[in-house]
Amino acid sequence: TAHRTAPGWAYGIPELSDAHKDAIVHAKYTANPGCHASGFVIPVYPLVAAGILQQETLLPVFSLTGYSGGGKKMIAEYESPEKPTLYNTPRIYGLSLKHKHLPEMQKICGLDVPPVFCPIVDDYYKGMAVTIQLQNRLLNGGPTAEDIYEKLAGWYDGQKLIKVHPFGYDGMIAAADMAGRDSLELIVNGHGEQTMVTALFDNLGKGASGAAVQNMNLMLGFEETAGLAL
Repeated sequence: TAHRTAPGWAYGIPELSDAHKDAIVHAKYTANPGCHASGFVIPVYPLVAAGILQQETLLPVFSLTGYSGGGKKMIAEYESPEKPTLYNTPRIYGLSLKHKHLPEMQKICGLDVPPVFCPIVDDYYKGMAVTIQLQNRLLNGGPTAEDIYEKLAGWYDGQKLIKVHPFGYDGMIAAADMAGRDSLELIVNGHGEQTMVTALFDNLGKGASGAAVQNMNLMLGFEETAGLAL
């Protein structure tokens, strides 16, 4: 966390732009992104860069995560035979609205204000679903949800570790669906008035060690996806 907004450090999401990837390739130091932050930055950065989202936009975002994201202490709590009954239900945390990932979420996306961020941990080991919600009338150009899908699909076209799900999915999204993989999928839903974008990935994969291996590969001149589960 200490280095994700620090001068002289590359930020480790190479898919954001050619400049981000080039910075990682030539970096002496690369900061691996936070898991919640990755799920926010990957859909939001392109929309700000394209001028669809204004920098002063106040964004609500909620994030579902498996308990492994809380580290050794939380893992032990959830896997203890004596864990409280309420641990079997989703639990909202970060109630101070000052989660440690907020500085990078704001800075990397170029936002004037941080999002209103609600993280939620549930009783499963790994997997993450980060969701942003948009009122289309507040966006530049008055795009529809399908327009936003097309912008994101075009932005990440050809990327090996980020895919955009075909528009029109109307099922349920399970937060653990990408568990065990190092890639990330964006799912765009909505209509002419409102849009919802969900980043679905493994908090221990593209949200942590998978991203670290990807960045290491780029810095050492290896194939970007070497050693990763796609």
